Amino acid sequence: MIEMISIGKEVISDYRCFFCFARAFERMLERDNLSTEEKKFFARDMFGLFDKGKNDLSIPELSRKLHVLFKHYSNNPDPYQDVKKSSNDLVLAMYPELKNMVFNSANHFDTALRLAIAGNIIDFGLSNDFNLQGTIDKVFNSDFAIDDSVQLKQALFEAKTVLYLGDNCGEMVFDKLFIETLMHPNLFYAVRGAPVINDATVDDAKYVGIDVVADVISNGYDAPSTILDHCSDEFIDVFNRADVIISKGQGNLEGLLGYKNKDIYFLLMVKCEVIADTLNVKKGDFVVKKQD
Repeated sequence: MIEMISIGKEVISDYRCFFCFARAFERMLERDNLSTEEKKFFARDMFGLFDKGKNDLSIPELSRKLHVLFKHYSNNPDPYQDVKKSSNDLVLAMYPELKNMVFNSANHFDTALRLAIAGNIIDFGLSNDFNLQGTIDKVFNSDFAIDDSVQLKQALFEAKTVLYLGDNCGEMVFDKLFIETLMHPNLFYAVRGAPVINDATVDDAKYVGIDVVADVISNGYDAPSTILDHCSDEFIDVFNRADVIISKGQGNLEGLLGYKNKDIYFLLMVKCEVIADTLNVKKGDFVVKKQD
């Protein structure tokens, strides 16, 4: 069994997380056609979950419960379906140019890695407004705030099995390019077990063609994270067999930061002050962090 050092309460008990959720669901309520009465009851139930979440729920678990609640009130099993498709289409249209950028660069690995991390900006759980091209430009003119990329490259070279934990739609087109660059013969790409926010599912992964460059698997759970206690047996088998695990995004980091005895590398753009404080970096920084 994998041990866990629990830092979750430190991250999750932060009051800023609850304000972030409130803003996110306010945007969703404004967008969807719920009645005034339904919005009122949703808000009541949401703040009830906030009260419970103070002590009993991790942030990924609380996020899942809130999105299950919203699906119930909106009567929509995939509220971000259109957003996910438009995000994938946006980056697929950029894909030929991005691929040329990688293969015309002096360092294919570093360029593809930077693009994969820049793609992490596509996150509708935090904001509907992001500057993708600006983030791509920034990632090539910035140092990584935490840079374990040399260790990651060597670990991937030595690994027999790699597990890549996907995050958001749109972003995963950048992941596809990074995976193509790695050319690892035994790489699994894991996605969510059911729709949640704009996180990728198996259908989304197939839509952008990741199943052509990796073995796509579901983690079996509909949290915007990787919570091992709830993941499927298939996923856990691959997780345990993997020599290297690439964890994309803040959600996966929240679920796995603190787990020992696995070679986990967290790739992300830091998009909130809570994660910035946890990692001792700044909001907006780019990170390649090996699990301590």
